[in-house]
Amino acid sequence: MARAARRRDGHIAQERMLEEAMAAIAENGLAALTMSALAERLGTSGGHILYYFGSKDLLLLEVLRWSEAALAEERRTLLTRRLAAERKLELFLELYLPRGPRDARWMLWIELWARTPSNESLHQAQEEMDQGWQDDLEALLSKGVERGRFAPLDVPARASELLALLDGLSTRVVLGQRGTDRRRALTSARSAAERLIPRPADS
Repeated sequence: MARAARRRDGHIAQERMLEEAMAAIAENGLAALTMSALAERLGTSGGHILYYFGSKDLLLLEVLRWSEAALAEERRTLLTRRLAAERKLELFLELYLPRGPRDARWMLWIELWARTPSNESLHQAQEEMDQGWQDDLEALLSKGVERGRFAPLDVPARASELLALLDGLSTRVVLGQRGTDRRRALTSARSAAERLIPRPADS
């Protein structure tokens, strides 16, 4: 059992719960994550976890928010680096795609996508996280066009198309579909990016 991080009042820190939930998903899959199993890892009770999150759905959503917040910080760092726009785009693709079929963040995305049609608050939360990726990709492409690294294009439309393609590739990787692993998905993503976001004609 993992050593639980506790606050001075003896309660387990909320972030520690999120960390352990993500670790449990990566190790055993999403289906095996129950409140009682997570409580055992943390050395606490299922009721204590429910006190903070209310339900398993809300716990999963907060784990995804926590994970996405870390990636958002990485994206912000990427956008400020002194790199050519083409290289930034390549790193963006690498950041977006899952690491492999047991990528916990992507397992969460797929699970929660299936629940959004009947849960408006969950749908809104996912749209907010998706919009962060869209906004940062648009900023990257706009800067590339401004500096002459990419040909003029409809930035919002092309960003949306590329992200939709990345979602499809990511899903195939996480589901372990034949012939699709991270390396091949990244190759496909780069090829698609070259077609959707062309270089200037004179480059």
